[in-house]
Amino acid sequence: MKRILLAVFGILALAFATLMPAFAKSKGTVYYMVPTLLDEFQTGSVSALELFLKQVGYDMKTLNADNKTDAQQSQMNDVIALKPTAIILAAVDFNALKPSIEAARAAGIPVIEFDRQITSTPSDFTSVAGTIEIGYVAADQAEKLLKAKNGSVKGKVLQVLGDPGDPYTLDIQKGFEEKMKAFPDVKIISLPAMQWEASNAGTIVADQMLANPDIDLIFSHAAHLSVAAVASLEAAGKKPGDVMLMSSNGAPVGLDLIRKGWLNVEVEQPLYAQAAAVAMFMDKVAKKQEIKPGEYDVLGLKSTVTKEAWGPNIKIPGAAITKENVDNPAFWGNQKPPTDTVKSVE
Repeated sequence: MKRILLAVFGILALAFATLMPAFAKSKGTVYYMVPTLLDEFQTGSVSALELFLKQVGYDMKTLNADNKTDAQQSQMNDVIALKPTAIILAAVDFNALKPSIEAARAAGIPVIEFDRQITSTPSDFTSVAGTIEIGYVAADQAEKLLKAKNGSVKGKVLQVLGDPGDPYTLDIQKGFEEKMKAFPDVKIISLPAMQWEASNAGTIVADQMLANPDIDLIFSHAAHLSVAAVASLEAAGKKPGDVMLMSSNGAPVGLDLIRKGWLNVEVEQPLYAQAAAVAMFMDKVAKKQEIKPGEYDVLGLKSTVTKEAWGPNIKIPGAAITKENVDNPAFWGNQKPPTDTVKSVE
């Protein structure tokens, strides 16, 4: 009997040894073309995509373009020659990368747009934050802040945009100003921080606090711009709370400003969910299967896939972060990746 059991265990062990390499085998290598690694969102996107893609069986390699369009175009050509399973592209310049996307797809390589929509040519999947919706959330928060300070929704708002060539900031501006039209007693001054440079934002705030010392609220379209805004306010002798502040992407520096009392609201760009959505749909993208429109749960966020002229597009909502919920680990700015694993959409 003992010999029979040993024989059975031996056969089972051999079977497992044979099968395990198949289970562990990667489904393929995906290249992530990151535009830059100069800010916390971009560095966080690399680790988040790597984490979630690994959970569904893919390896990932990253190429950093250092915010240079020609470098990213060259990288795309190199990667196409390697014939990867798919390319994830966060474009430095959404117009200039159109020919590269078309070349990859012509070579049979699916292309996923991450964080920026490219609507001028089809892609196989796009995962973005609801940027116009971020503008709506920011407007709701501005309404509350101005009413609490002035007794009604009135006052003066300085809106510091990012680079005007970036649809991310233009969409946020569109959503914000669309909702704020309901309040004619609010004057909005909008100025761009070219190339998303923090120093440009700091200059805008310094100049405007001299020209318009009655500014009630400063709304910057990224947390690192708020850091520069705070520096300008401090240089002008202001203390936390003297001028209300909001920004929109949920970076760790923004959460720190909330804890220090400078920032009233940070509207989160849902980094973890944007990356998780890419992993959830990667099997379908790689196999070139249909992605059906509808509602999907992405890390607990109700997200919507629509079929657009440029391909299937998932939009994921952001959320308002204040001093009451700033320590919630679900916000990517707290840098605690979700412990739940993602699963491929069937």
